[in-house]
Amino acid sequence: MALITEYGTRTRPDRRIVEVYDEDAYLGDDEALGESRTRVVAGNGYHLYLHSLQSEIEVEVTVRVWDGPREPSWEAEGDAPVSLESETGTLVVRAFTGGPVGDMSLPRPGVYEGRAWWAGRQATADHLVECDRRRDAEGWGFERLRRAWRECPVQERYVLDLWYVREPEPVEDADLWA
Repeated sequence: MALITEYGTRTRPDRRIVEVYDEDAYLGDDEALGESRTRVVAGNGYHLYLHSLQSEIEVEVTVRVWDGPREPSWEAEGDAPVSLESETGTLVVRAFTGGPVGDMSLPRPGVYEGRAWWAGRQATADHLVECDRRRDAEGWGFERLRRAWRECPVQERYVLDLWYVREPEPVEDADLWA
């Protein structure tokens, strides 16, 4: 499989959530958000939610578009099938209520199938708990605590490996005014 394009960014998972969605699909989905808390990654076809176990340490989010189906990395702690429809051809990465942190141009608008996988999720959460324990035991101030968060020995990562499958569903004019 050949890699067509790749985009990566880092963000703090605001309220433990990072979103990936088509730039015109900015309305959220409470059901998919709830599912992400048990499945790690969940979506409604236009909007994906990535659920971290912590909300203080930056995570890495990578979106890769391939020329065909791809298996998750060997280093994955978990993975899930995903589907994203992008009418505009632009995906947004957002830190939940914190706002957009970046965007990516897809090779073309359409429906993309794929796999989401993650690594470092539990280890990062464990590091955060250890930092909190040491803050209490050793009397760390906020700056020392923040430095310890940045010194996390593991990088929490979420990767979306996508491939194009078809054109987007046409939007009828009647739907725009309903």
